[in-house]
This record gives sequence, C-alpha cells and structure tokens, in this order.
Amino acid sequence: MKKMIKNPRIRKVMTSVLLITGLIVGAASVYAAFLYNKLNQTLDHIAAPEATKASNLNGESFVPVSQATNPIEKPLTFLLTAIDEREGNEGSLNTDVMMLFSINPKTHQGTVVSIPRDLEIEADKSGLDASHKANYFYAYYYNKNRDTALRETKRLFSDVYQVPIDYLAVINFEGFRKLIDQLGGMTVEVDMDMRYQDDSDGTDIHLNKGIQQLNGKQVLDFIRYRKSNLGTAESSDMERNQREQLVLNQLLDQLTTLNGLTAWAGVLDIIGGSIKTDIPADELRTFTKSYRDLKPATVRYIQLKGEWESPYLVVKQQDLEEAIGALRGQQSSEQIDSQIRTD
Repeated sequence: MKKMIKNPRIRKVMTSVLLITGLIVGAASVYAAFLYNKLNQTLDHIAAPEATKASNLNGESFVPVSQATNPIEKPLTFLLTAIDEREGNEGSLNTDVMMLFSINPKTHQGTVVSIPRDLEIEADKSGLDASHKANYFYAYYYNKNRDTALRETKRLFSDVYQVPIDYLAVINFEGFRKLIDQLGGMTVEVDMDMRYQDDSDGTDIHLNKGIQQLNGKQVLDFIRYRKSNLGTAESSDMERNQREQLVLNQLLDQLTTLNGLTAWAGVLDIIGGSIKTDIPADELRTFTKSYRDLKPATVRYIQLKGEWESPYLVVKQQDLEEAIGALRGQQSSEQIDSQIRTD
C-alpha cells in the first residue's frame, strides 16, 4: 500500500518541483526539436541542389567515391576555399584561402595542403587561353554560371593536381568572422606585428606579436595579412598558409567540443548563411551524425614553398609532387585507380 504525503506543505513543494521539472524537460524537448529542424534547414541550404557527376577536361565523368560507397568508411578529399565578398573589395570572389584536405576515417589521419593563392596554373592545364593564379578560377566560373561554379572549380583542380576531389566548400569571410565570434574567439600566437589599412574596402589590420585572445575580425586579419603600409614587415604566402592551418586546426577542435543547444543554434545560423557546398543533403546529414568519428586524431599540414617570379609564386615540381603524394596516401586505392588521368 502506497504511503501518502500527509503534510500539505511538503506535498505542495513536491508538486511545484515536479511541475518545474516537467516544464524544463518539456522546454528542452521542444528546443531539441527546434534545433533538429534548424539543422535540417541549414544542411538543405548549404547542400548541392542535386547530386551531380564531376567531369574532367575531356568531358568524361567520374563519380566521387562518397556517392558510390558509404562515405564514413572511405577516405574523403575536400577543396576548402574562402572568398571576400565585401563591397569595394578589389578582389571580390577571388579565393583568398585554398586548402586540399584529405581524411581517412579508418586510420583517423588527415592531410592538409595549402595552395598558395599566387600559384600559377598554366593554360595547357586549365584549358583557358592564358595562365592564371590559383585564386582566379572560382570567380571565373562563378561569373560564367553561378550554378555550376562549384562543380567546375572542383573539376579543374582535380585534373590539374590529379587528385580525386570529392567535394568543394566555399565560405565567405564575413561568415568566418561571425563563426569565430560565436565560438567565443580564439587564442592565437601572432607571429609578427601586423599593420595595414585600406580605406577602399575598410581593411584595418592592427595586431601585435605574441599570444593573445582574438575576436573574429582579428583572426581574419591574422590569416589574411600579406603587406603593410604602416611600417611592419610583409608576410609571404607560405607564412599565411601556416596561419591558415593553425586556425583551421583550432577551429575543428572548438567545433568538436562545442556543447549546448543554444551554442549550436547560433553556429547553424551562421553556417547556413555563409557556406556553399556541392555535397548532397543526405550525405551532409551522414557527415553531421558522424562528425566526431570523421575528425582525424592527427593532421599533417604541408606548406608549398616557392619563389616569387612576378606575377606568380613558383613551386618546385618535386615539392608539389610530394605534397600531392601525401594527399593520395590518405585516399583508398579504389579512388586512385578510378581517377581519370589526362596526362
């Protein structure tokens, strides 16, 4: 026989506690459902409109390995790019940051190769009438046809470097700034004093050497700094690449450890408005569910060093081949064997 709580005061307190607990659980459930819907909306917004096949310069097609098999079991290679869409920016839509990123879920290893923005892509490799810098092509394809720009950019770099690239992601710098702020900033060791101002596009870089907590704008200034008009030393593409890789690694760590429904809601809002990919929505959902498993335990960062021969940065062929070889080492034999070579 159940014992009844006879004390009205205790019974009232217990009823209040149960009511509050019920409200909290109910509110959490409603918010979790809201966040789930927001996640789906975000993934639909940044995903490719439909799954499409990539093609090489000869018009032949190959299907990315992740469309033919379970993407969580097979290695994946991404081309990650960042563009500046601020009004007045003289290089609008040019890719200011470019990285080839391969991950192998089975070995939990990753390899990142930073592509210098001033690296020359010869005319015979691009199929265009003249050579251009690596950061030229996304803007070129976007201005021709914005609906196929991602596919064509990925196709080009797959053929130029003979690496089967599964997917391409583009983030604008304003979204990157907001994302860093949403995550509470980033502790960074600034490697040199940085000063640069440009009234035409609003650039105002003012960073001092040393370890410090940076907000989103300052992190963006840190990775973009190249030249100075206020007395500080200039920065090479190789130094910029090192900064990009440092920030990327820390950003992945912050996203992996991000907790709380409220925090994720803000991140999803920023991602939805700032990133475009050619990844089908169903595969994005698979990646999201397995994010912690996909994140590599170790990442090898490779900088392509070269010499400036105006207007291009020239990289030794051996260094380029070794970097691309490291990327291929992360990929499965099926990916490499299925790649259509044009040489």
